[in-house]
Amino acid sequence: MHLTHRPVQPSDIPVICTFPQSPDELFYMFPKATHPLTPAQLTDAIAQRSGSTVVEGNGAIMAFANFYKAEHGGVCALGNVVVAPSARGHGVARYLVTAMIGLARQQYAAREVWVSCFNHNTAGLLLYPQLGFVPFGIEERQAWDGTRVALVQMKQLM
Repeated sequence: MHLTHRPVQPSDIPVICTFPQSPDELFYMFPKATHPLTPAQLTDAIAQRSGSTVVEGNGAIMAFANFYKAEHGGVCALGNVVVAPSARGHGVARYLVTAMIGLARQQYAAREVWVSCFNHNTAGLLLYPQLGFVPFGIEERQAWDGTRVALVQMKQLM
């Protein structure tokens, strides 16, 4: 599968909103959002963030991410990471995160890229260390249903 990436366009937003398949998946992607994800919620997040990017493959939008923090010469923090259900398990997340690391380096001259991953997000917890991320902190958070969860914070030094 040939993958490419580009900046998000308004027409991509309704498609991305279909990616989180459950309240849990939406929580992993966008903890402040309420399920189901609406174009208004995602548009607001994009407006407050930087580097919103989609991955395309086979003529379809397959993944999305952005930076909730982007300091030139400092830290870029990856957020809103989500992969289309049909594209999971095919290397799309790896491609997306690698593309976002490249964007952090090229556009922001970042010294570090951070990512946070909830303890139930097994796919993320297994992927990020393969891409050079190392844990540096754990915070207690509350999930959408009120249960206690751990947010594992990781960083990749440039």
